[in-house]
Amino acid sequence: MNKSIAIIPARGGSKRIPRKNIKDFLGKPIIAYGIEAAINSKLFDVVMVSTDDLEIAEVSKKYGALIPFMRSIEKSNDFATTADVLLEVLMEYKKLGKEFEYLCCIYPTAPFVTPQKLIDSFIIMIENNADSVIPVVKFNSPIQRALRINNKNQLEYIWPENINKRSQDLEYTYHDAGQFYWAKSKEVFHSKQLFLKKAIPFIVSEMDVQDIDTIEDWEIALTKYKVKFNA
Repeated sequence: MNKSIAIIPARGGSKRIPRKNIKDFLGKPIIAYGIEAAINSKLFDVVMVSTDDLEIAEVSKKYGALIPFMRSIEKSNDFATTADVLLEVLMEYKKLGKEFEYLCCIYPTAPFVTPQKLIDSFIIMIENNADSVIPVVKFNSPIQRALRINNKNQLEYIWPENINKRSQDLEYTYHDAGQFYWAKSKEVFHSKQLFLKKAIPFIVSEMDVQDIDTIEDWEIALTKYKVKFNA
């Protein structure tokens, strides 16, 4: 059995930012950052991209990723989950006689992923015998004081019992950084998901995270990256 595989899921149908996965980000396609981080970490037997798009496939190969097969039509629609895509990849490799103990799913628009982050998070996985490791970032404000707009268009607290509590007395909460996931392949096969029973956090800073769904998100990511890496 091979030890580990990096899978970068990158379908062609980006609507809000056309061709987002191969859009230029400070001189190279944004997908190149994840590919190069995986290769330079030296953790993986295989670094591959799962895509339904021939142009994405060619760009990915240029930066060192493998494209042993194209993604199926069934796993290329808006309803296919990341876990669905990963399972398809693992099954296709199994047909080729290759199985992997660990997988790392790296999103194609995650330029803040570095070889060191992949190494450090993998060490956490091994040391804790975790089923999965998920990068998370702390919410800037206490979610226990979250507001909502009711059906009268008025603001109200979701949890009014927390109005007078001090911020430092409220529990820290975190959200998925949306960058990469480590997981034991057999556990993904069994549960068909990435948030597994023994999921361990890998905490990253707000400056290392930017979800990119809109042009505004893209511009924020550029600004953060320039500050973080003096680019």
